[in-house]
Amino acid sequence: MKKAQLVLVPSPGIGHLVSAIEFAKRLLDQDDSFLITVLVIIRGPFGPDTDTSNQSVLTTIDTRIQYITLPKVTPPDLDPFRSPENYVTSFMEAHKPLVKDAVVNHVMSKSSVPVVGLVVDLFCASMIDVANELGISSYVYFASSAAFLGLLLYLPTRQEQVGIEFKETDPDLIVSCFAKPVPARVLPSVLLNKDGGYTCFENLGRRFREAKGIVVNSYVELESHAVSSFLVGGTPPVYTVGPLLNVNGHGLMGSKSDGHGKIMEWLDDQPEKSVVFLCFGSIGRFREAQVKEIALGLEQSGHRFLWSVRKPPPEGHFALPSDYSNFEEVLPDGFLERTKNVGMVCGWAPQMQVLAHKAIKGFVSHCGWNSILESLWHGVPIVTWPMHAEQQINAFQMVEDLGIAVEMTLDYRMRSDNLVLADKIARSVKCAMEEDGEVRIKVKAMSEASRKAVMEGGSSFAALGDLIKDMLS
Repeated sequence: MKKAQLVLVPSPGIGHLVSAIEFAKRLLDQDDSFLITVLVIIRGPFGPDTDTSNQSVLTTIDTRIQYITLPKVTPPDLDPFRSPENYVTSFMEAHKPLVKDAVVNHVMSKSSVPVVGLVVDLFCASMIDVANELGISSYVYFASSAAFLGLLLYLPTRQEQVGIEFKETDPDLIVSCFAKPVPARVLPSVLLNKDGGYTCFENLGRRFREAKGIVVNSYVELESHAVSSFLVGGTPPVYTVGPLLNVNGHGLMGSKSDGHGKIMEWLDDQPEKSVVFLCFGSIGRFREAQVKEIALGLEQSGHRFLWSVRKPPPEGHFALPSDYSNFEEVLPDGFLERTKNVGMVCGWAPQMQVLAHKAIKGFVSHCGWNSILESLWHGVPIVTWPMHAEQQINAFQMVEDLGIAVEMTLDYRMRSDNLVLADKIARSVKCAMEEDGEVRIKVKAMSEASRKAVMEGGSSFAALGDLIKDMLS
């Protein structure tokens, strides 16, 4: 069988790295003629905590994949708080010479097998230049939704028409990748950013059109409207090959997994379909006033709960949250004692394993795309609480476009002063925990569709086959 090499360049964020590795594994499962190399950027702009989480992923690596860790680069001389996305994109662009060197001297020179593609993710679009210089086809691996991809691809057209970033007072946006008009208040913060963020993403949308193809971690059954919008000319072929999930994984945060066993033991002691799980991703965290409202809301809801509470980094530090040494310093007085028979408060939690547990019935989530796919895979309805990145528009899509999530909030932003009150939290949790609610019925059907999509004969299996043919042509 003809062999071919692929090189993947994911961003250092844990969601980007895990998703890219899952794509590589799925590709090899379907066609083992590929030799795949992943270029790992360890020293992320979020500091050493990013290194720890990334290293924990690499301890569970697939031996079929070669990993090359790139040398450290000097971070860009930019304020990460003014535009985190622009900062990260600039950080990734600084790796271009290192990526080219790795491909030439550690991939091409080590084997006569041709390199048929350089696969780059969202923040690595500048690496398309490296592919062009080496005469290699470039592909974008997009770890978010097809709808969000469509929005980015629309930005260059909008820029020609309007010429400035969005404002929250703008009228609802009509864009072909969403079934309903999109309120400006749910647009990602980066598209409202005057400090380089909007311009950065508009440029990404422009660069994506230069790729030979775009691979999306989604499936047609979930996003049929968005996928059909790509059939109009001017867009490279889009391959929906998801959901790409670490289904058999056992957690990703390495040194932070000490409490894993206690969490799973506690869940084992709970009745089936009785627990609401609250978890807000690797970056999500709340200030103390909001933590107290969540606690009061959970008490009011009357439901059993498992709640992952993370400690914000010190003010002014661009870093990941950590675990509290003592939860009582942030929770209401007496909360842990009053809820000890119905709830568990923890630090980091192994999300995929928790969602798979028979005790879980609802999921209050930040609406990161990986988390949405995981919840749908396990048939657990989401209560939307977006925090940052594209999560507001993900929440809008799940609630308004698709009707497969319960709205807590669509426009919450992590750095805002907005406070979601306990009464609203309690109502939303109760709604999600309804036995035969419409959302639960739809989520169950979508769970079955997600599993069929990746099986032989399924839509994503077929799309991956088409991608393989394109790469080898």
